[in-house]
Amino acid sequence: MNIKIASDHAGFDLKQFIISNLAGFNWEDGGCYSLESIDYPDFAHPLAAYISERPAEKGVLLCGSGNGMQMAANKHPNVRAALCWSKEIACLARSHNDANILVLPARFISQTEAIEIITAFFETPFEGGRHAKRVEKINLP
Repeated sequence: MNIKIASDHAGFDLKQFIISNLAGFNWEDGGCYSLESIDYPDFAHPLAAYISERPAEKGVLLCGSGNGMQMAANKHPNVRAALCWSKEIACLARSHNDANILVLPARFISQTEAIEIITAFFETPFEGGRHAKRVEKINLP
């Protein structure tokens, strides 16, 4: 599975850990590429634009709190970026909201938690049914 992943400087170390330690994925690294301070929208928008055109695909974004990346990504049509800090939240984001971008709060979760959250996100299918009509109402006309 090819997955796009990007971070700001606060998420850089955790992103590098994920890329190096989570087997079963072909990570496409969309930056950033160092601990040098950068602006998170510069990395959130390209990944979200890609997913916007391909809503069946999925991506991962990381920043310090996760809020900035989530806010930037959710400006794009067809994007449902979910800030997840536990595997339970990740499962619900997928099963009820058909989230297609996982956002991780790098300063608030451990490496082990990150792996658990990512695994839960990618293993959980969308339930559809009553949730599908709600998801259809997310995009504005």
